[in-house]
Amino acid sequence: MTQTPAKTSYDVVIVGGAMLGSSVAWFLTDNPGFDGSILVVERDPTYEFTSTSHTNSCMRQQFSQEINVRISQFAADFVKNFRAYMGNDPRVPTVALQSYGYMYLADNAGFAMTLRENQKLQEACGAGTKHMTRDEIAAAYPFYQLDDIVAGNHNLIDEGYFDGNTLFDWWKRSARERGVEYVTNEVVAMTKDASGTRVESVTLKSGEVINCGTVVNASGPRAALTAKMAGVDIPVEPRKRYTYIFEAEKPLDSDLPLTIDPSGVHMRSEGTYYLAGCPPDDDPAVDHDDFVQDHSLWEEKVWPILATRIPQFEAIKLRNSWAGHYAYNVFDQNAIVGPHPEVINFIFVNGFSGHGFQQSPAMGRGVAEWITAGAYSSLDLTPFSFDRIASGIRFEEKAVI
Repeated sequence: MTQTPAKTSYDVVIVGGAMLGSSVAWFLTDNPGFDGSILVVERDPTYEFTSTSHTNSCMRQQFSQEINVRISQFAADFVKNFRAYMGNDPRVPTVALQSYGYMYLADNAGFAMTLRENQKLQEACGAGTKHMTRDEIAAAYPFYQLDDIVAGNHNLIDEGYFDGNTLFDWWKRSARERGVEYVTNEVVAMTKDASGTRVESVTLKSGEVINCGTVVNASGPRAALTAKMAGVDIPVEPRKRYTYIFEAEKPLDSDLPLTIDPSGVHMRSEGTYYLAGCPPDDDPAVDHDDFVQDHSLWEEKVWPILATRIPQFEAIKLRNSWAGHYAYNVFDQNAIVGPHPEVINFIFVNGFSGHGFQQSPAMGRGVAEWITAGAYSSLDLTPFSFDRIASGIRFEEKAVI
């Protein structure tokens, strides 16, 4: 990518070119009502430290809010029909959705009741979630040790994991071919008009001042830094999340669903290997450049829980591990999407708290609709508006991992 923009003015400037920024850019080019110019400013074209690069590319419909279920249903359709959505371009590969499902395990009656209520909502939305007794789980997946488990939820339809980076790569490539300009640079300041209701221009680290019609904050864990340039506070901060790839001496005889253990550790099949992850026990905000791993977490928490829940995982070998960042919304762990109520051309697509990959198709489409027409025309994303933060009313989603 070049460093210097070709022009001094753009209809839309997107701050951040990873999964969500590129989704917005591509969906704008795919919206028949939009014919403007787009500049994507990305500070690191390798994307090495983005949440996008550290994702586990999971997808689930098991949420407690209908809008979150609908968002994932669109994502599943988008993945399964990726080439068609990309204009039937023969260069575009098919993308497989590995529907091993999520298995939520409940170790108490209260959580089992929550799972049952969630299952009823998901079923009403057309999702294939099944509420299972402990005996039903044991019959379907005999490798689990279930002495402490009372029930679970599982869905084998359009739920599992996918190659999200293929979507990301083709959104970038297609957007560029359609005229979107990507530059390797960094937005360091914004200037508002006299009334303070619009961002007039952004200043790049290299010194250029770029006029803009709309600014999209797609800065991932750095969202609060970008928002502050517009005089806006946003409750998003980087939180570390750990991922482990391991090999089992005695592999399971069947696929391992993405299992959410009551401890907070999750695990799933990953080809011939297995993947596990968890938050740290102490979960503070971290520096944006801090990706140092706490290796004691594997030895003292993750491995013992894996071996307890699946006795065949007593003998395993760690093959790889990394720490990535959630763009964590400390207010209610759900996305913040749409315009700021006062700085009206400053658009959020932030705070996904680990749901960004699976929600990126619907969110990119929705933000493109808003920029183009001032309203959502497919899914109503207003529950994710900044207004709820200003009014202190949380969007309650019970199924947050």
